[in-house]
Amino acid sequence: MEKVILQTNLNDIKLLRRGKVRDIYDLGEFLLLVASDRVSAFDVVLPNGIPGKGKILTQISIFWFNEMKDIISNHLIATDVKDFPAVCQKYADQLEERSMLVKKAKPLPVECIVRGYLSGSGWKEYKDKGTVCGIKLREGLLESSKLDEPIFTPSTKADEGHDINISFEETKKILGQETAEKIKNISLQIYKKAGALAEKRGIIIADTKFEFGTYNNELILIDEVLTPDSSRFWSAKDYQVGKGQDSFDKQIIRDYLLTLNWNQQPPGPALPEDIIEKAGARYKEILGILTGR
Repeated sequence: MEKVILQTNLNDIKLLRRGKVRDIYDLGEFLLLVASDRVSAFDVVLPNGIPGKGKILTQISIFWFNEMKDIISNHLIATDVKDFPAVCQKYADQLEERSMLVKKAKPLPVECIVRGYLSGSGWKEYKDKGTVCGIKLREGLLESSKLDEPIFTPSTKADEGHDINISFEETKKILGQETAEKIKNISLQIYKKAGALAEKRGIIIADTKFEFGTYNNELILIDEVLTPDSSRFWSAKDYQVGKGQDSFDKQIIRDYLLTLNWNQQPPGPALPEDIIEKAGARYKEILGILTGR
């Protein structure tokens, strides 16, 4: 089995921060983003990871960054370790296929969520109020229904705990009207293009999350894009309205954790081997379907 990298140790490169999954290093002019094999669920990082998960997330992101270049530029500078600065070369075993050398963009303080189907927290809210993130939807929709048009439901980014949904009006107050309109339009364009491409490969993208930043006064796409950690992928052939769908993501892990007597607070419980294997297989499967790799 592939070695699990829960934490990278690049001793002579400055570590900026460790996120739930990514370790971010400062290379002066650039940043080095390294996707570990850590797994988080309910905003808690679990003690054991999925072998090779960081490589899969990185390769899927690279695929989509390249696909979306006609809509918006992105933060990628290099994705092959041999093209990274000399200081990185001795860490090739930790960096291979799971790292990206990227521009030092200033992230916008808003996450851009696009929903094309009624699922998760959106379905719960719709049942109670007929809305998703405060946006009124028509009556009569069922769980997993396709929405008449994809909707943009931004949130504020939280370093710890849950992100907070905000209205588009609040987004305009935070970013200014022009930038808010721009990220909304670009997010919907990316979602529609990705959805059409995925559908040809038998995959429905139910919802997803994008992040943008500014670099040299230009708006660019950053972080990760359309991965199983930031999106809900469903099989088109197994899709049935009126019930929850089987996802190509961490749902196997979430479902297992919901069977435990755990209060969803740190520390998280260790995952059994069979759950790790099943989740790992799902990640590999979606990589192959989307990218042909």
